[in-house]
Amino acid sequence: MEKNEKHKFMQKVIEMAIRNVEEGKGGPFAAIIVKNGKIIAEGTNMVTSANDPSAHAEITAIRRACKTLKTFHLEDCEIYTSCEPCPMCLGAIYWARISKIYYACNRKDASEAGFDDSKFYEEVCKRPPDRSIKMEKLLSEEGKKAFDKWLQKEDRIPY
Repeated sequence: MEKNEKHKFMQKVIEMAIRNVEEGKGGPFAAIIVKNGKIIAEGTNMVTSANDPSAHAEITAIRRACKTLKTFHLEDCEIYTSCEPCPMCLGAIYWARISKIYYACNRKDASEAGFDDSKFYEEVCKRPPDRSIKMEKLLSEEGKKAFDKWLQKEDRIPY
């Protein structure tokens, strides 16, 4: 992909993020999913307008791209996002198998604008008993029955 095309996509994302703030739909974040030089899906942050803490721009774009392409793997796609993805979005990008991430601002820029994800980056690296939200493991053996069922299922679709 040519440099100018990448800049064009990133400029679009930045304009979407600005418009999202102006329209009051959510935070100053936007993302697009591109496949073979064509925009497959767009997404903006809709956390406050949808009352959904998972409605980040990247997640919204991934959901729309998967729906458009009728698949849950986006390995031939790239994502352009207005800011370095947070841990949740980064996880979704990895699960979707997106091949490349382009971003405009980094986590420090986001923090300076009031979107500090440093606690989440720290928490993810901690052992479950050391996290700030207490976690308690229950009914492990019973819970494994679902995994056993999965492993026995001959027509399972791996992801």
